[in-house]
Amino acid sequence: MTNDHISFIGFGEAAGAFLSGWALVDPARVAAFDIKSEQSGAADMMRARYAQTGVRGCASPAEAVAGTAMVFSVVTADQALFAAKAAAPHLPKGVFWFDCNSCAPATKRRAAEVIEAAGGRYVDVAVMAPVYPKRHHVPLNIAGPHAEAAAEVLRSLDMKPTVTGPEVGHASSIKMIRSVMIKGLEALVAECFLSARRAGVEEQVLASLEASDPDIAWRKRGAYNLERMMVHGARRASELREVAITVEDLGLPGLMSAATAEWQDKIAALKADPGGDDLTARLDAILTRL
Repeated sequence: MTNDHISFIGFGEAAGAFLSGWALVDPARVAAFDIKSEQSGAADMMRARYAQTGVRGCASPAEAVAGTAMVFSVVTADQALFAAKAAAPHLPKGVFWFDCNSCAPATKRRAAEVIEAAGGRYVDVAVMAPVYPKRHHVPLNIAGPHAEAAAEVLRSLDMKPTVTGPEVGHASSIKMIRSVMIKGLEALVAECFLSARRAGVEEQVLASLEASDPDIAWRKRGAYNLERMMVHGARRASELREVAITVEDLGLPGLMSAATAEWQDKIAALKADPGGDDLTARLDAILTRL
């Protein structure tokens, strides 16, 4: 499989992480399309990124998937279904469509219908940890009727898939429901520590948290969580809206996930520099803009 053509729809952090880890893949055999290449303010940046990585940058999804053996869809959650619809009419028959986006199971199932109707093989992929530093070794949960065959393809790229089930949506259910906790904790940290800093009681609050739960390094956790929100909050907010849909589709209120999405969006929109790994500095950088 390492000699086959590979395509990316979306060429951001995840695509770069996978590509940089594939020691046996010739970047010249990789094609990529990113919607930012159509945006006047980002087109030059995307062209430079294509050139820097050695991949063939494409002007359209159709060009990117022509003659490919597999497609990695790594866009934002709100664009996943649109990406599938844009590429589907141009897919070679039998191509694997690895949907690595953080979407609700219902969204994945709709995307699967689009890809399968076009003759592709859809695979529900959930990326279960940050792509750095593990890059292509980041754990992947995969599901769907083609999951077993897809796992062999991914292993040929030295990736780390785990098949979770034969139904599209199974892998993404695990990821989405887990994100209620993981991303929700980020929002709780932001609201708690920003309030404490503004009230001038952050040291007392930290001391109280450490006394109550000494197994957590609260200052370090807080600094890390804020950095994630400052850098990736917009993407996380998109994911959390899909999480809320997931919860609501289960007949439960997605209140926490919806509120978490608001916090993620708010922090990201400030465009504050996370700077060094310092909780107080990050709190101040955010507070001066709120």
